[in-house]
Amino acid sequence: MKIRYLMRSLMFVPAHNRRLMDSAMHVQADVLLFDMEDSVQQIENKQIARNNILEYLAEGKFKNRIIFPRVNDRESGQLLKDAYQLTVDGITGFMYPKAKRGDDIYFFGKLLETIEYEKGFPIGTFKIIPLVETVGAVINIQEICSICPNRIVAVAFGCEDYVADLGGKHDPEGQSIFTARSVIVMGARANGIIPIDTVHIKVHDLDDLQKNLILAKKLGFEGMLVLNPKELPLVHQYFSPSETEINWAIEMLQLADEAKQRGVGVAVKDNKFIGPPMVKMAENILIKNKLLEENWRIYPPPPPQFIN
Repeated sequence: MKIRYLMRSLMFVPAHNRRLMDSAMHVQADVLLFDMEDSVQQIENKQIARNNILEYLAEGKFKNRIIFPRVNDRESGQLLKDAYQLTVDGITGFMYPKAKRGDDIYFFGKLLETIEYEKGFPIGTFKIIPLVETVGAVINIQEICSICPNRIVAVAFGCEDYVADLGGKHDPEGQSIFTARSVIVMGARANGIIPIDTVHIKVHDLDDLQKNLILAKKLGFEGMLVLNPKELPLVHQYFSPSETEINWAIEMLQLADEAKQRGVGVAVKDNKFIGPPMVKMAENILIKNKLLEENWRIYPPPPPQFIN
């Protein structure tokens, strides 16, 4: 079974900006994506970003946090510096942007393997989250998700570059990205990794965020890329198991276990068979709830926000 991470929210933090790095110490995002790519322009700022990340980690400012810096892609001339300098304790893995095909992720995985060997880390220490941002990547999603099975823990969607590559247009209903979102979830689920939805562009429109979260959960996403901390309460609410879901999961597993002990194989609840798919769904709910409980012991959540 693959290692599971709590990934309801993955928040981008421009790593060259010390003010934003300081703020990130206090946000409740499950994963921090220290960015060295799109939000860090000017080549000299990319080295400043690397230095900042190393400094903050050395000072213990992000102890016990899940950290995935977003590196620059293999054509940027910056990838080797990103990977070599930041393969250190305190880094969980890396987000790889603009993946077009499985070869891009395979190349990055082998680069990490070489560095791990040289630095004395166990092979496979540093994980990968591919960021799907092109039409080609959506078409090649199965290849991207399966190419490095011991490293890839999630796959995320980047809608802005995708729509530009598609030659499409953003629409309020999200029709231009619906197919890509669906395909990415299927690619992730087929390979046992976590599907992460795209950023919500209208960061100050929480009503629109809520609509997107409802759809994202229906599609099968387990988390979302986040640009602003004000989005976190809603994101966490929709990607956390509710009390009703937890109670349902406990009951399903109890009924399934009782049926197994009686030797009848399948339990019945409200005239519905409790088969393997329902048992699997219940197990996943309780796994996620356990991860939440472990996370809360380290970072107590803010007061809940209730939504009608």
